[in-house]
Amino acid sequence: MDSAPLPESGPITLDLSVDRASQTPLYLQLAGGIEDAIRTGVLAPGSRLENELALSKRLQLSRPTVRQGIQELVDKGLVVRKRGVGTQVVQAPVNRQVALTSLYDDLRTAGKAPRTEVIEYRVGRPSPEAADRLQLAPGEQVLDLIRVRFADDAPLAVMRNTIPERIAPTREALAASGLYACLREKGISTVLAHERIGATVADEEHAELLDEEVGAALLTMERTSFANDGSVVEYGVHVYRASRYSFEVTLVDS
Repeated sequence: MDSAPLPESGPITLDLSVDRASQTPLYLQLAGGIEDAIRTGVLAPGSRLENELALSKRLQLSRPTVRQGIQELVDKGLVVRKRGVGTQVVQAPVNRQVALTSLYDDLRTAGKAPRTEVIEYRVGRPSPEAADRLQLAPGEQVLDLIRVRFADDAPLAVMRNTIPERIAPTREALAASGLYACLREKGISTVLAHERIGATVADEEHAELLDEEVGAALLTMERTSFANDGSVVEYGVHVYRASRYSFEVTLVDS
């Protein structure tokens, strides 16, 4: 599936410099300067960079050094190379700390404009797995929920969640806000979660929902969340576009 084309314009000449006395490799200095311009909005999505020959001449760098610097940005999903067009900026990816937060809140904090499409909202009897994971009493029902989360009008994640029906937010509330914000309005705070992060590739369903090619790399996260009284609030399986999204973890020496 082809993404909507980004607006094209003439190449932009950035005010870049490199320090040959620095211990940082020249290609990383070049990549860092361009990345700063992308993340600060100097280079907007759809902007084109100077070609490698122009950059190498202007900065007095070898073509392989410039090519390696551009490849760093390609690998991060910040730019793409297009035949006949050159190197073009794409939407900046979302980088998310692994923490007990909602994607909706994280996107707003990152300066993105989150939007949610609720594509399935179904209350009914739980599966045996759901009854076990949510520690439900006999006869309790659940809300099975599928949402697509957008960032600046680009699809970012498909989120499947199962929630005890007794605490389930309305469809309208979930379309307007994040799940955890909806639960907080009900007086329910999540204090603990177990997560498992993995990877997969896009099948036809996820390719269509996320505007990716079939077989594109995707990140996955399974989460079970608990309230401060020990009850299970929800469990879910979320799938993210690897080209637009990453998890970040801070480790400390114990």
